[in-house]
Amino acid sequence: MNGMHKDEVIISGIINGDKGIISGFYKENVRFVKHYVLSNSGNEADVYDVFQDAIVILYQKLRDGAARISTSVKTYFYGICKNIWRMRLRSKEKDAYSETDVTNLQATDREHADTSIEVKEREHLYRKHFNTLSVSEQQLLKLFFERKTMQEIAEIMGNSVGYVRKKKFEAKAKLIAKIENDPAYKELKTT
Repeated sequence: MNGMHKDEVIISGIINGDKGIISGFYKENVRFVKHYVLSNSGNEADVYDVFQDAIVILYQKLRDGAARISTSVKTYFYGICKNIWRMRLRSKEKDAYSETDVTNLQATDREHADTSIEVKEREHLYRKHFNTLSVSEQQLLKLFFERKTMQEIAEIMGNSVGYVRKKKFEAKAKLIAKIENDPAYKELKTT
């Protein structure tokens, strides 16, 4: 299978949620993400969080046709992972993490004082859809936003780390989909 054909199979598999393709992509690429995160002040739990977050972002970009991949899918994905980890490191350094950082993953460009109304609209949109999630999904994401590790969240919720990871991935994907399907989001995106 040549590189171009392989990328088409991977892209199609990610868009269609093909667990076999996603699992294979994970096995092929996790070591690169792991090396980068561990070499830059991260730990094992961070590796899997970054990988999952990057898959959600890649899925959204591919589904919406927003991704212009001029390199291999692997290289593009690795770039997303690096950006996520850099953003988290900056956030840790500033120690000023807030729920609104989640919306920053949706390619928002905040200008200076002019954007206070737009920021409030984004926060309202986020909260509106966050409140439609189940109580357990909200609790899980709140713990994640509080920078709890997957191990801590698993202990608090009384589940295994693997289960919590899976549920966090699903809850984030569900929340992003709800936000992106809201007409208000489409309006904000065009302004």
